[in-house]
Amino acid sequence: MAISISLTLLLLVLAWIYVRNGGLKISHAFVCAMLGFALSGTSMGPTIQQGVATTADVVGKLTP
Repeated sequence: MAISISLTLLLLVLAWIYVRNGGLKISHAFVCAMLGFALSGTSMGPTIQQGVATTADVVGKLTP
């Protein structure tokens, strides 16, 4: 458990740095994807999934 939390935090910091610098390369996208997988395994996973689903539902109902 301690390793997964520290790994998740490390990936979060790396993703933040990559996005902050403005240049997202393939390796940076891989780190962001790994962050997503790491977050899905935490207790926040269901909450994040529900939030994304709700946002997608709201955006899907918008009319131009």
